[in-house]
Amino acid sequence: MQDRDGSRTLGGLGAPGEPAELGELDELDELDRGVVHALQVHPRASWALVGEMLGVDPVTAARRWRRLEQAGLAWVTAYPRLTDARIVVTGVIEIDTEPGAAEDVARALADDPAVPNVKLTAGGRDVVASVQTRTLDELSRLSKSLFRPIPGVWATRTHVSTGLPTEGSRWRLRSLDAVQTARLEQEATPGPTGSPVPPRWDALDACLLELLSVDGRMSLRDLAAASDAPLTTVRRRVGSLLASRLLLRCDLARPLSGWPLSAVYFASVPGQYLEETSRVLSQVPEVRSCAITAGPHNLVVDVWLRTLHDVHTFEAHLSRRLPRLTVADRSVVLRTVKHMGRLLDRGGRSVGVVPLRHLED
Repeated sequence: MQDRDGSRTLGGLGAPGEPAELGELDELDELDRGVVHALQVHPRASWALVGEMLGVDPVTAARRWRRLEQAGLAWVTAYPRLTDARIVVTGVIEIDTEPGAAEDVARALADDPAVPNVKLTAGGRDVVASVQTRTLDELSRLSKSLFRPIPGVWATRTHVSTGLPTEGSRWRLRSLDAVQTARLEQEATPGPTGSPVPPRWDALDACLLELLSVDGRMSLRDLAAASDAPLTTVRRRVGSLLASRLLLRCDLARPLSGWPLSAVYFASVPGQYLEETSRVLSQVPEVRSCAITAGPHNLVVDVWLRTLHDVHTFEAHLSRRLPRLTVADRSVVLRTVKHMGRLLDRGGRSVGVVPLRHLED
């Protein structure tokens, strides 16, 4: 179907239940939303299970996902468990740049595998980036070396994350009902893996992380072929990684989520109320992620909003709900350049990926 402006949208001629083409979309249809929601709950669910939950043929469900993925509208990726400091240390870096240099700085940062997220922002900083390392010492060295070859950087401020009450993989569309969601959650729960797996990474672990960060639904056979490891070994290793060291997430291009605007709030609360406050924040629908940090502010909160007006409306809502919370500063995200390793265009579509890498022990 062609809109008045000539763009292509879902709902044109094609196979039954299939869109003809994915163009500049304003919204997804119910089946697309159902497929994405199912993979948000269980990112490696079989197409037979997804089709059963949505009442469609597995081939139709798989084809819908493939079209979304190829158009850069949705994707599945893997990353280290950010809540376990033994596995990964996370930092949030504010960057001030020379006038006109912000985009160049953001693009340069986006090329680095240790920088999974890069945002161009308005307000008290020009760029906000997150970094992931194995140790505090690595974070210190990265903070010193990362910006040396990048011209146009005036100043940086690093906030070390000491806790992550909620993060983006928990965000969901609201297309499936409680029964469907419960079934998918049950299937997604990993079984017992025997003795606890130590948070060490060998060459195979690092290789599997890199491959799954590009395609979190890559089949075990393809993973075995790409890693040059036996299929039985890869099956066992992927199971243990997903049970203890890796998380999977299904992301959707933000303009199609219904929450097209993003903002970052830098806030503080007295230490004795930090746990309670972060727990409440994790239940607020607009909160995409909340990091407890060591720095001038002890909370950095990423939110998704519907309109620019909501930037201050949301802040007023937080003040009423959490009177001890003080928002010291806020920045509207002008553009997300990189999101969990995915390079995004100005419309929020995935146009490339910088694989996440974890240094081998």
